[in-house]
Formats: sequence, structure tokens, C-alpha cells
Amino acid sequence: MKHWRWQLMLGVGLVALSALLYFIHYLIFHDPHHIFIYMVGDVAFVPIEVLLVTLIIHRLLSVREKRSRLEKLNMVIGAFFSEVGTEILMRFSDLDPGLSDIRKSLLVKSDWTHEEFQRVAGRLRNYAFEVDIDKMNLQELRDLVTGKRDFLVRLLENPTLLEHETFTELLRAFFHLTEELQSRDDISCLPRSDCLHLGGDIKRVYVLIVREWFDYMEYLRGNYPYLFSLAMRTNPFDRDASPVVL
Repeated sequence: MKHWRWQLMLGVGLVALSALLYFIHYLIFHDPHHIFIYMVGDVAFVPIEVLLVTLIIHRLLSVREKRSRLEKLNMVIGAFFSEVGTEILMRFSDLDPGLSDIRKSLLVKSDWTHEEFQRVAGRLRNYAFEVDIDKMNLQELRDLVTGKRDFLVRLLENPTLLEHETFTELLRAFFHLTEELQSRDDISCLPRSDCLHLGGDIKRVYVLIVREWFDYMEYLRGNYPYLFSLAMRTNPFDRDASPVVL
């Protein structure tokens, strides 16, 4: 209420000031004809001014602001993969029994075009991601994800995440998996039914993290070649991956 009252007072004050200046102009020159000519001219230009400000300048500023937010958001995503995402991706993909069907498609190259990324993205949407829960070391996984909990909480505090639904969904699934693993006292001897339940939570994270990683690789390919070079050399799907440049 106070905000609107302040705006109303400002508007009335500006109109009153304008009327006062026109009145002073009349007192000095005694030429109402001249005053109305310029007044009508100024009013006639208002629609064009609104067009320039709202549709053109505002649009340019919005595009620039959106690009700036995208840069900050992808910095957050990059930090996630550097801190924990890439390691999780390696652990889950190593236990995917059908990964050999798409492994070559995930070996991203520097000469890939947008069309190539789209083609592989289509394959990922149709691929049935699986993780062999019987081979998963749940204790090691719990130690890993709980050790990164504080880092992930700080990521959630970043307001830019609200504009990236898929990454937010990935973090939500990741936190759920962390809570599931933490809530069990002895994770070394779980019944089969509970292991299958955890397998479903792991698969959810696995699906989301692969797709997020792939989108992030395309972003690096088009914007940061030096970061993309390291990401290619440490590709979690490449069994011969090495950060060493040969």
C-alpha cells in the first residue's frame, strides 16, 4: 500500500511540475499557440517512445539479462559436475548392463554440430537406463553423497536454479537418494525389496544426470572450448579417458 501511495504522489507531483513550467512559459512569452503546438507534438511522440522503450530497448535488456543468468547457471552446473556429478555418473554408468549400446554415442567430439547433439539426445530419450543394484556398493555410495550434502545445499540456495527445471529436478532426486541412504542404520544387509527400492531411486538420478551432463557438454562445446577440451578428456563414458594431453 505504501509503495502504491508513493508512486501516486510522485505521478501527481510530476504532472503538477509540468503544469507549473508551462504556466511560467506562458507568463514569460504570452504565447499559448506556441505552447500547444509543442505540447501536441510531445504527446504525439509518446506512443513511439513507448514502442522504443518497451518493445525494443526492454527486449534487448531482457535478452542480455537472460544471457547473464544463463552464464551464472552453467557455472553452478559446472561446479556440480566437478565436485560430485562426474564421479556419480562414472559409478552408475559402470554398472549399467546395456551401456555398450550407446557408449560410442556419448563419446562427444570437438567437431560435433548441434544436429549431432540432437541426434544423440534422441537416442538417450529412448534408452532404458539401468543400474545393477546387486553390484552397487551402497556403503561407498552413502559415504560419497552424504559427504557432499553441504555443497549441494549451497547450490540450492542459488536463486538462478529456479530458471532451470531439469537441473533442479536432478538436485531434488539427488537429495532424495541421499536421505534414503542416510535413513538406514545398517545398509550392508538390506532385504531384496529394499534394495530394489533404492535401485529405483538410483535409476532416477542416473537418468537425469546423464541428460544434464549431455546438455552441459553441448553448452561448453559452443561457448568455452578450453573447458570442453577437459570435459572430453575426462568423459565418464570413455574407458580410456585421461586428463593428460597426448
